[in-house]
Amino acid sequence: MKHGKLFVFSGPSASGKGTICRELLKEPDTWLSVSLTTRQPREGELHGVHYYFVTREEYDKTVEEDGFLEHAEIYGNCYGTPKKYALEHMAAGEDVILEIEMQGALQIKKAYPEAVLIFVLPPSLKELRNRIRKRGTENEEQIAVRMKTTLEEIGLLEKYDYFLINDDLEEAIQTARAIMKAEHCRTAGQAKALIERFKEEE
Repeated sequence: MKHGKLFVFSGPSASGKGTICRELLKEPDTWLSVSLTTRQPREGELHGVHYYFVTREEYDKTVEEDGFLEHAEIYGNCYGTPKKYALEHMAAGEDVILEIEMQGALQIKKAYPEAVLIFVLPPSLKELRNRIRKRGTENEEQIAVRMKTTLEEIGLLEKYDYFLINDDLEEAIQTARAIMKAEHCRTAGQAKALIERFKEEE
């Protein structure tokens, strides 16, 4: 049975990474990693679906037990990627998909070098600005701050294994699928078992 892989998607806000991940989850044997958080649920959010909503005590206990692939405190709320569930699903042959910001992605790569980091880029900053404006959730001053942050995020691109440009959504989804398929054909970690399998046929 194949062993699943961990695919970590990052990218600026409005780059479309969430939409791409949702499409990839329609493939068989894929599972979305759900983070723990100490923040309160927002309207419509469900425990175990959008996040695992936990107390600060439960979160701290998980940190002490080395139970996270990565964790961070953002604006007074804590977030973390549970290690146990991800490893169990990969051991069962499922690919685990995680959508997370850059700081967390790089933590995961350090703790779990086998993770595959994929950076989703907009076709241009101009297009990204237009997408954010269309959402209507931020004023021009907030958008300017976000664009500055985006440039800082893109500066981390070289630390990722792959990038894909989300100009045409369907093409971006196909590129992501191709990356995932190619990763399962890597010789690293598989060559020895394959060689032995063919030797047994002699």
